[in-house]
Amino acid sequence: TTKLPFLYILSIAMAQNVGSNFFTVKNLKLGYHFLISHTPYLFVIPAISALGFYNLLTITTLEDLNNHIILMLKSWPIIIIIIIFFAALYLIRGRPRNVYLVDFACYKPDEADMMSKQQLLDIMSLTFDDEAVHLQKKVLEKSGYSDKTYVPEGIRRLPEKLLTFEESRKETEKVMFGAIDDLLAKTKVKAREIGIIIVNIGLYNPTPSLSSMIVNHYKLGSDVLTYNISGMGCSAGLISIDLANRLLQTQVSAYAMVVSTESIHCGYYLGKDKSKLVSNCLFRMGAAAVLLSNCFSDSRRSKYKLMHVVRTHKGADDRAFKSIYQEQDEDGNIGISLSKGLMVVAGETLKSNIMTLGPLVLPMSEQLLYFGYLIARKIFKLKNIKPYIPDFKLAFEHFFIHAGGRGVLDEMEKNLDLTEWHMEPSRMTLYRFGNTSSSSLWYELAYSEAKGRIKKGDRAWQIGFGSGFKCHSVVWHALKTINPDMEKNPWTDEIHDFPVNVPLVMPLSV
Repeated sequence: TTKLPFLYILSIAMAQNVGSNFFTVKNLKLGYHFLISHTPYLFVIPAISALGFYNLLTITTLEDLNNHIILMLKSWPIIIIIIIFFAALYLIRGRPRNVYLVDFACYKPDEADMMSKQQLLDIMSLTFDDEAVHLQKKVLEKSGYSDKTYVPEGIRRLPEKLLTFEESRKETEKVMFGAIDDLLAKTKVKAREIGIIIVNIGLYNPTPSLSSMIVNHYKLGSDVLTYNISGMGCSAGLISIDLANRLLQTQVSAYAMVVSTESIHCGYYLGKDKSKLVSNCLFRMGAAAVLLSNCFSDSRRSKYKLMHVVRTHKGADDRAFKSIYQEQDEDGNIGISLSKGLMVVAGETLKSNIMTLGPLVLPMSEQLLYFGYLIARKIFKLKNIKPYIPDFKLAFEHFFIHAGGRGVLDEMEKNLDLTEWHMEPSRMTLYRFGNTSSSSLWYELAYSEAKGRIKKGDRAWQIGFGSGFKCHSVVWHALKTINPDMEKNPWTDEIHDFPVNVPLVMPLSV
């Protein structure tokens, strides 16, 4: 029905006697959106056609027709010259290369790494005092996590074995190489064909770097470009996509691999500061590897095309800068503090981000409404007018929001006016795998693929938040319909068990 003229839809609805229910705010808004979005078809094209038809009516003799044809033929060289001029200008200014997402892989840990919330709480009861255990118990109960998330061996063996640097290396190698092995197997690309390696991790920063560890493990060529991104939080995965995109603009027929992960060992806090204990309950084990290409020949087999990257950094604001802050406590224990104003900071940063993204993706109908709201607020000083939130559901079919925590997802659902269906990939990822830091967005995309929801032409919006404070958006265009029967990802063997109803509170015994 969206392809039919708006007035035709209206006439059918009225003919079917749908009554006053048709003229709801929602239906009128959809009609307005259709009218604005299809203006060229409804007004411009008919006007041009009418003008051409009028010119034909002025032709009364054979001589007039002959003169008309001669005039058209004389105009063609001018039109061709104009087309060539603008095409040359476009090429001189530098046509951006298309970047394709060939495929991606998410690491699924072994069952031996699986740990229930109660088991984790039992370890905490042997490591912390009663007050600290009580606080972490409350966080775990309201976390929205299942009892099937994964924790590395070093934490599972606390307190009998202390956390070590080598345990962090062991954990990181396991998840990174596992994800990369799956990616190479899916794409049939040889490791030595990859010209750019970008690894992002928040806390663990060994020497040689993680990207060098990959070069050594897979014996990559000496001309490979390697980059390591650290300390940028959960949004670093999308920063890596942006960096890969920029690098691929300078390369000819190249592959770039982005690896996103986090070391849970390095982030585990053993002190008494309440603001730092919360992070012990949030992060879980995971990694993702993404293969990007700027080769046109890869467009046919690639899953997605990169459309937009929008980055927002609020680090100049001291409150935002310290909202997620790593520091030592009075006893010398290093941990990450989460401020009470974190949700407010996240909301303000998201607002700045979508104000930049909106004009790039929203239909003109929504942009006009938002522009009208700004005029009312800024020019006419109407302070009591309700803020207008653009309907991003008109721009995207899929929303993948960083599974940072239940509170984050609740706020995003409310602020963007999303449905349970839109939030399902993020909520189920949080439930099944927990917060896997920057790789969580790829587990969410894998969920929608396993559900068979990705259709050719769909638009997907990935939203990541990170320390600093930062918010980043990446927009993808689906190049094919993903057949779940042909896919293998962490959800494949259990996708039919989801979605599930997650209780607000899941009581623990300790």
